[in-house]
Amino acid sequence: MPPLQELLAASVLFLAGGTLLLLVPFALHRSYLLLLSRRSPPRLATRWDRSWPRVTVQLPIYNEPAVVERLIDAACSLDYPRERLDIQVLDDSTDETVDLAARRIREWRRQGVDIRHIRRRDRSGYKAGALAHGLGQARGEFLLILDADFLPPPDLLYQLLPPFLDPEIGMVQARWDHLNESESLLTRAQAYLLDGHFFFEHYGRFAGGRFFNFNGTAGMWRRRCLEDAGGWQSDTLTEDLDLSYRAQMRGWRFAYLGEVGVPAELPSGVGPLEVQQRRWAQGGIQTARKLLPRLLAGPYPLRVKTEAVFHLCGHLAHPLTLVLGVLILPSAVARETLGLERLLGLDLLVFAAATLPFLVFYGAAGRRRGRPWRSVLPTLPVVLATGIGLTASVSGAVLRGLRVGSAADPFLRTPKKGEVRSGSGGGAGVGSGLRVGSRVGHAVLKLALSAWMLGSLVVAVRMGFFGSIPFIVLFGSGWLMLGIKGIVVSSVGGEGTPGEGAPTGKAGWVPSSRTSSPGGARKAAASVADPEAGEVA
Repeated sequence: MPPLQELLAASVLFLAGGTLLLLVPFALHRSYLLLLSRRSPPRLATRWDRSWPRVTVQLPIYNEPAVVERLIDAACSLDYPRERLDIQVLDDSTDETVDLAARRIREWRRQGVDIRHIRRRDRSGYKAGALAHGLGQARGEFLLILDADFLPPPDLLYQLLPPFLDPEIGMVQARWDHLNESESLLTRAQAYLLDGHFFFEHYGRFAGGRFFNFNGTAGMWRRRCLEDAGGWQSDTLTEDLDLSYRAQMRGWRFAYLGEVGVPAELPSGVGPLEVQQRRWAQGGIQTARKLLPRLLAGPYPLRVKTEAVFHLCGHLAHPLTLVLGVLILPSAVARETLGLERLLGLDLLVFAAATLPFLVFYGAAGRRRGRPWRSVLPTLPVVLATGIGLTASVSGAVLRGLRVGSAADPFLRTPKKGEVRSGSGGGAGVGSGLRVGSRVGHAVLKLALSAWMLGSLVVAVRMGFFGSIPFIVLFGSGWLMLGIKGIVVSSVGGEGTPGEGAPTGKAGWVPSSRTSSPGGARKAAASVADPEAGEVA
């Protein structure tokens, strides 16, 4: 064998082996969190035994014409003493959202609700800047934050306040539920991914005494904790994760109420989903760069430091998974080239080690939500394929997060259902992150990767690398599924256009409240199916 060929084969095996060595701990960590979530969590107060405190509800919005009225109606319909509640609409919008919000606010103010329309001269600091600006004018001892696509149940404040009877509790987070899970395979897969996060990752970290994070919405802060931690900062794209770690490093404790659900809209298409996932990935890595060195050097328990490494660096799994997929066939060829054919059977063992923890994790999440096995089992491959498909676009965001100076990148909000994707305003511009060129580029990359996997499948069958085939099929189907959907959507004018993102009328979807009267959101929130009683549509 020529020395160069031998060196090349050895290099491929070394790279593939190193990638697997880094990836397997992330997979096993999911199983660890699943076990950790079986512990009994710290006991929390469940009844508020004193006079109700003043609460400020903050609604940060930016170009949200499809959902802003529904959001305001839901916030104003919260069941809480009006004299102790003030609501801030933190509106950085540049489109029709401003007028829609203003009209709704005037109507609610006429009914005696203390709601204010707060506008800034510029969007400096993005969401973090808006929240910080609102904090300076807030009158509440506690602050509930709700993103534009969330629909809080009327009794949410009463459910979130009792844990704050413990003066060490600085933040209380509720679970996310799903308004439009049944809309498509993509939304169904997202529901499983999020359920795994809330049922097992959040719950496991809380029960195990690890740090966990405020999710940017559907959570309440003690004002003193927020200010003691340094307030909102905009030097990462995940201001919520950043503030959460700073607060817990200051000694504050967080509480997670997994039994309290707040329904929200899942991104309906590939473009909005990737905008969201890229922001979370880049911001997570930025937060790791910012805080992890200080945390690891600090006086924190080893279990907290270890979990923080997995938590803050978890998005590194995206580029590692991408590399692993590309190397599936080359590594098999390299083993044969070096005379290591007897190791080819290890592919199935590696496949099992890398995928079974995820199958168990998300399968358990599906069952925890109350879905029947006949629904869970066929959905699990779609969940894994969706996660793999996202690596094509999210890996670049991870690399940007590792780059010094990436904190200057803009905050691209997640587009919501029913938005217009063309013309001026927030639909298709920088604010939404759905630039056509970028969207098509990501779709083409995924199709190129799926073509590579198709070629790999043909070669694997011809050369008898049967142990590699399950890997190849899973990776190829993930990239192909998201790639085709991305191309199709781009060709018809973007996600959210009629036929792609319009409300479907299926059970569980709460339509826009533009034609409803104040108080309608209260009824809509109450009509969402109980997630513990069965599948949420």
